[in-house]
Amino acid sequence: MSDSKRNQGVIGRLRMEQPTLPDALQRVAASVLEDPDAAAQASIVELAERAGTSTATVTRFCRTLGFSGYAALRVALASENGRAAQARWETDIDQEIEPGDPLDRVLDIVARADSRAIQETASQVDLAQVGRVAEAVAAADRVELFGLGSSGTAAREMAFRLERIRVPCWFRSDAHSALTNAALLRSGDVAIGLSHSGRTREGVEVLAEARDQGALTVAVTSFARSPMAEAADVTLTTAVHETTFRLAALAALHSQLLVLDLIYVAVAQRTFERTTEAFELTARAVHAHRFAAASEHPRRNRPKEQQ
Repeated sequence: MSDSKRNQGVIGRLRMEQPTLPDALQRVAASVLEDPDAAAQASIVELAERAGTSTATVTRFCRTLGFSGYAALRVALASENGRAAQARWETDIDQEIEPGDPLDRVLDIVARADSRAIQETASQVDLAQVGRVAEAVAAADRVELFGLGSSGTAAREMAFRLERIRVPCWFRSDAHSALTNAALLRSGDVAIGLSHSGRTREGVEVLAEARDQGALTVAVTSFARSPMAEAADVTLTTAVHETTFRLAALAALHSQLLVLDLIYVAVAQRTFERTTEAFELTARAVHAHRFAAASEHPRRNRPKEQQ
């Protein structure tokens, strides 16, 4: 991926991926996260000294993130820091929620954490890969979605949306069912697996089986170097901001839905006529099960004082 695509969401990616990096690269990541502004202004020698490592390690750190070198990383950091300042986002959101906190404070913490996670997910999403997935889904004879827990909630919602526009798709929450159906996929089909950690064994096995059968495999995860990502042809990453009572796997739902919604809309664009007809047919089918709005009720002659 080009440097221009990496110029967004660097801080969010580092927060998520730092624990998966080798020790030396973790120290560089920690130094950047401690003071992104200083890192954007520091020379490669200064950053290496702060991290207690070598300039070669800093260069390797940059390339691991997808940058051509340290200069490109500095540009990305400076750009992101500028956007954050302009939008007045706080560098550290107060995420601690105490049992006695009033709901207005809880609302502020939760809303800001989710908003920031969505912004960071949007900034790092690979649009070319989203387009690739959308093209495949639009043309597929079969689309399989798999996820467990909160990730299963996002996968189920995606299946509901795709069904509404005549995409032949199935959501699986049972590993055996998911594996047996993955084995029936073939070239031209699509398998989408969701896992915040990317380390759910069942999800990795499902994508690996689907890939063996020639299907396009897609991982939606917060960790680009996770086992699920390695099993996938396409990896779309999400950002997460934890709060008290909502650990990362639970907090990932909104970011996952953003990525899936983007794919869904891109599919609908590519199947515009089919989608439009499907909306009309499905709306007509359930129309009789809706209460009429007040404006749709026929006016009756009522006493003036009751009108």
